[in-house]
Amino acid sequence: MKRTTAALLAVLLLAAACDSSGGGGSSTSDVPGVTDSEVVVGTHMPLTGPAAAGYSKIAPATKAYFDFVNANGGIHGRKITYKIKDDGYNPATTQQVVRELVLQDKVFAILNGLGTPTHSGVLDFLKTNRVPDLFVASGSRSWNQPDRYPGTFGFNPDYTVEGKILGTHVRSAYPGKKVCFLGQDDDFGRDSLAGVEKILGPVAAKQTYVTSSPNVGPQMGALKAAACEVVVLATVPGFTALSLGTASKIGFKPQFVVSNVGADPATVGKALGTAAPLLEGVVSANYLPLTTDDASPWIQLFKRVNAEHNGGAEFDNNVVYGMSVAYLFVQSLQAAGRDLTRDGIVAAVRRNGFQGPGLVPLRFADKDHAGYGGERLTRVEGGKAVFFGPAYTTDDGDAAVQPHTGPVVTPPQNGIPAA
Repeated sequence: MKRTTAALLAVLLLAAACDSSGGGGSSTSDVPGVTDSEVVVGTHMPLTGPAAAGYSKIAPATKAYFDFVNANGGIHGRKITYKIKDDGYNPATTQQVVRELVLQDKVFAILNGLGTPTHSGVLDFLKTNRVPDLFVASGSRSWNQPDRYPGTFGFNPDYTVEGKILGTHVRSAYPGKKVCFLGQDDDFGRDSLAGVEKILGPVAAKQTYVTSSPNVGPQMGALKAAACEVVVLATVPGFTALSLGTASKIGFKPQFVVSNVGADPATVGKALGTAAPLLEGVVSANYLPLTTDDASPWIQLFKRVNAEHNGGAEFDNNVVYGMSVAYLFVQSLQAAGRDLTRDGIVAAVRRNGFQGPGLVPLRFADKDHAGYGGERLTRVEGGKAVFFGPAYTTDDGDAAVQPHTGPVVTPPQNGIPAA
């Protein structure tokens, strides 16, 4: 009897030791999307539809960085396979393609699924299926609910953080001016407005739009009628272009201050066509290196990867964004270790400690699943975005907007984060 008990105890101890090596509740051999030679992840992106302008370049850029990593041996001996599915920025299609990725393609994780209205509809499905939901491409505060969605993490500064930073600039640069707001009719617009109004108080006039109606004539007319002098836009790129173009047509010339998600000069300028000069003087913000900063070692790395693995795609903020997300995911794989599990990578992201191209720190922690914690302001000059002033950090609560003075990080010599 004693011998039987001892043998049973030994088996249990061995099982416990094997279980702890992966940092989670299962061994690598049981993990969907993971073999000794491959890890398969997936995403939903608007490759077509109202938000495709610019955004359709993000996932190919992410894949290009993964191809660069794969060409150099992969991570822990595994090559990264990235499955990209078009949802057209349609929430119903997002649910369909994410179910395909999880149930048919058996992906290990969903990475950088794009959009507030689209991704909101798959949060519960991913949670139920215990699929890591990493670095959502949106600044909605919905991704930062660790108690409700323990496997979901953001990437962008949340829209309220951004709204507070933009509002602080408006208060300082345009004192006494009548400030108004146009935002997307979802969490994007609402969270951004909340941040702006935390700093400025109620705006003088506010309008919303829906992406299914490519006409902002009534909204711009209302803001003109309200004699707005500064208009903050929480708009995707196509609707930034529509707003600037429509305002110009009706002789409305406020100072535009635009969310970073809709302010890439290359993307918006292309949508404006011959009216691209309307972008001059537009103020926005960014938290990643600017495409035009050829002295940045991050831009040098990403341009090399873009040339070698992305067909030399036009190098804009979307390409930098996609590769920055890829770099962070590779860091996460390294941190999760060779015995890769879903619980293990979630724990690794919570531990944080990542350093990459961002201008400010990532906020990941046990009780904080938000992404970057701030931004630096930009202004369009000569068709290019140019940084001015320091970077700022804050939170989505009542914390002050403060300058960030941390050190600048450079990429490793081989361009791939070490374990």
